[in-house]
Amino acid sequence: MKIKDSIIYYKTSKLIRFIIPYKILGEKYSEFEIKRKFKKVFGRKLNLNCPETLNEKIQWLKLYVHEDFHTIVADKYAVREYWKQFGENGLIPLLYVSDRWQDITYKNLPDEPCIVKSNTGCGNYMIIRNKENVDFHLLQEKCRRWMFGNYYYQSQEWQYKNIKPKIIVEKLLMDSDGRIPNDYKFHFINGKLEFIYCSIDREGRNYRNIYDPNWIRMDLEWVARKNICGKIIGKEIERPVNFERMKQVGEKIAKNFAYVRVDYYEVEGKMYYGEITLHHGSGFDVFEPQKYDLEFGKKLKLPRTDNYGNRRKINRKCKIKKQ
Repeated sequence: MKIKDSIIYYKTSKLIRFIIPYKILGEKYSEFEIKRKFKKVFGRKLNLNCPETLNEKIQWLKLYVHEDFHTIVADKYAVREYWKQFGENGLIPLLYVSDRWQDITYKNLPDEPCIVKSNTGCGNYMIIRNKENVDFHLLQEKCRRWMFGNYYYQSQEWQYKNIKPKIIVEKLLMDSDGRIPNDYKFHFINGKLEFIYCSIDREGRNYRNIYDPNWIRMDLEWVARKNICGKIIGKEIERPVNFERMKQVGEKIAKNFAYVRVDYYEVEGKMYYGEITLHHGSGFDVFEPQKYDLEFGKKLKLPRTDNYGNRRKINRKCKIKKQ
């Protein structure tokens, strides 16, 4: 095994890169790291005193709006209880859960297609269609890293900081052709649906389409900088059968947030709950055309104070710069 693949290397690199600086500098490190990355991605300084664009305001929310409720909805296991108030039939069937990565064995995995994932973080999952073909040494190694890692130190998104890590196994949702269903991501700003971001062909090219609240295609992209060079816009897709239901549930959830993204799946006409995301792309995805970053940013009204009771300059009239 290569040194870079060892758990010792993984733990040491995380300690040096994220955890030790935070232990020394505290919350100041989060602000420093966010400003550093924002400058790297967008080529300009992050203005926290007078944020204008949606991505700037998402950074402001990351730093200054922290509530215990946010930890619950960010926890992919705990959020299941929250989802139940909107109807338990929308929950993806839970097949297994454990606090120990060692429990992810051949015996404990189901004999049906499933997805193994961490209840915290981003992108920590492994799709399993047939457990007979699984390299369990590799799978357990992934699970061990998920259990050790704390996504907060990487993303500075506070809601992940205090989640107790678990490994969960859910039924793998598939359409009639055995493919992963589209992922419908409803974006709400101050309680109002502004657009729907759709991930299509998620195991293939992972195309993205964005639609307005009336399901009219928007000439718009919002993706990580590394994806901009490739083709990401897919073919036209039909509005989900449960579109109105998705919107209604999302509006109820959105009442609790200045900005939130509520995700759903649909298989054979049935709606399933996905995730509740507080900071899409951690506030570092790039709009194309760039004008939408400012356009949506204008719509987002931030709270007058942060969670520390400090009044912020964001309520003063700022001179908006054209992009």
